[in-house]
Amino acid sequence: MTDVVPEQAPSDYRLLIPRDWFRIDLTQERWRSQLKVFVDKECSGGRTSAEVTRSIWITLRNTAESGVSAGALEFFLRTEVPEGATAPASLLISWPPMPRGMAPAPEEFAEAMTERAGPEAEVKVVDLPAGPAVRLRGESSLDYHVRMPGEAGYLHLAFSLPLSGTEGPMGRLCDAMAHSLRWL
Repeated sequence: MTDVVPEQAPSDYRLLIPRDWFRIDLTQERWRSQLKVFVDKECSGGRTSAEVTRSIWITLRNTAESGVSAGALEFFLRTEVPEGATAPASLLISWPPMPRGMAPAPEEFAEAMTERAGPEAEVKVVDLPAGPAVRLRGESSLDYHVRMPGEAGYLHLAFSLPLSGTEGPMGRLCDAMAHSLRWL
C-alpha cells in the first residue's frame, strides 16, 4: 500500500525524529537561547574546553542564521557531542521561498543539483511516501529536497554527519527519518 499524496498544498508536515535529538524552533525569536541551552548542556562539566565550546556555538549559530535566511523552520541536533568535536550531527529543515507553481520537476532539479554538487556527490531522484524527492549524498552530508504537493515547492531536509559520515548507521537513520515524512 502506498500513501496518497494530497493535491493541494499541505498545511504542515510530520517527521519522525529520535528522542535524543534536540529540537530548536527557528520560526520563534527565542531560537538563539534554545541553541545556547543545547551548547551549554553538551559542553558542561569540564568535558570540553572553552575554545571548543565557543567553536561549537559559532558553528551552530552560523548554520542556524544561514538557514533562517533561506527559509529554515527547525534545527535538530543529536545530543551526544564527542569530546573535541566541532559540531554534532544535525538536521536543518527548510522551506525555501518559491512562487507557487515555479518549482522545477524533480528530474530537472536533480540535473541542476548534479552540476552544482560536483562529481563526488551522488544525486538521484527517489520516491518517498511523501512524494518524489531529489537525494544528494556526500561524504558527510545527506540532503533530501522533497517535492511538496500543490505546486508549493520543495521541503529541504539537510542532514550533516561530520563524524560518522553518510555510509554507516547514522546515514541509514537519516534515510529512515526522511522516509518518515508525511504531509498534513
